[in-house]
Amino acid sequence: MKLFRIALAALLTSLASASYAADGLVAIKSPRSTAETAARLTAALQERGLKLFARVDHAAGATTVGKTLRPTEVFIFGNPQGGTPLMACQQTAGIDLPLKALIWQDESGQVWFGYNDPAWIAARHGAADCPVVPNLAKALAGLATAATAP
Repeated sequence: MKLFRIALAALLTSLASASYAADGLVAIKSPRSTAETAARLTAALQERGLKLFARVDHAAGATTVGKTLRPTEVFIFGNPQGGTPLMACQQTAGIDLPLKALIWQDESGQVWFGYNDPAWIAARHGAADCPVVPNLAKALAGLATAATAP
């Protein structure tokens, strides 16, 4: 199981860009606009029976204080069936749950889809061996693919 997690983490890391190498962040280029990537993510969440708790539009928030920001939106979503087992391994993981995805456009116009790697979240909370981590990683990778596939 540990070898599987290491292989999965390596695969997810290979999909990420070094230009967005923040600790634990998996960032995947999207060939679509931010709006289309967001719509595809929303549809994928519904198809999988995941609850979308909130959408935070940071660009819209910036305009309320007279600032501009390229499209930047956080999606907060989850399912107790996925998050509860991680919190059962280590309750402090609750600070990182529900899961989140960030869709943003960088300064060159490239759209990105990012999320916190569940293995990183688990390690952060001393729960690296929690058996639900591969399932969460697989679910997030599937959502990323659904949102960003050509």
